[in-house]
Amino acid sequence: MWTYNGKTIKEGKAWTDDNGIQHPANWHVWSKQEKEAIGLVEVIPQAPPDSRLYWWSQNADGTITSTPKELEDVSVTDPDTGSPVLDEKGNQLVQFGVKTQLINEVKSQQGSLLSSTDWAIVRQTDTGISVPANIKSWRDSIRITAGIMENEIAACTSVGAVEKLFLKYTLNADGTTTKTGILYAWPEMEE
Repeated sequence: MWTYNGKTIKEGKAWTDDNGIQHPANWHVWSKQEKEAIGLVEVIPQAPPDSRLYWWSQNADGTITSTPKELEDVSVTDPDTGSPVLDEKGNQLVQFGVKTQLINEVKSQQGSLLSSTDWAIVRQTDTGISVPANIKSWRDSIRITAGIMENEIAACTSVGAVEKLFLKYTLNADGTTTKTGILYAWPEMEE
């Protein structure tokens, strides 16, 4: 990304400098030295943080301003009066925090995974044919894994701690891969 006097100059678009000189739409093919000679400044944008965990915006200089989202659930109040905001049944509205949102996501993924083998449970109920051992074992491991994920999320005391739970793969210099984090590392079913 390139800027001129703090204004972003878009690739493929012509632009006019402070002296009234119009530069062509193909300015982006110029060398770095040519760009800098006319006052363009290269800006390397920072990578934004995870939107599930942070509110963020990108500044003109490519830097990111971010604020961690609320970790815990927050009761919704009227900004003018400070009074609780109620739903149509008279219950106070609650804005889910990061922990609740992620636990709900784990539950949703767990349900989706389990639903793929619900046919075996229905078949057993209808016909008495046993659930194959690999399916039963996998379903049990899905439930255990979900419980571990939920407990780890619930134990976090900061958004930074939650961030460390996400599954990440890092390529090492020797060509091997290191896996960190547990979130969404679901077990595979054995054949």
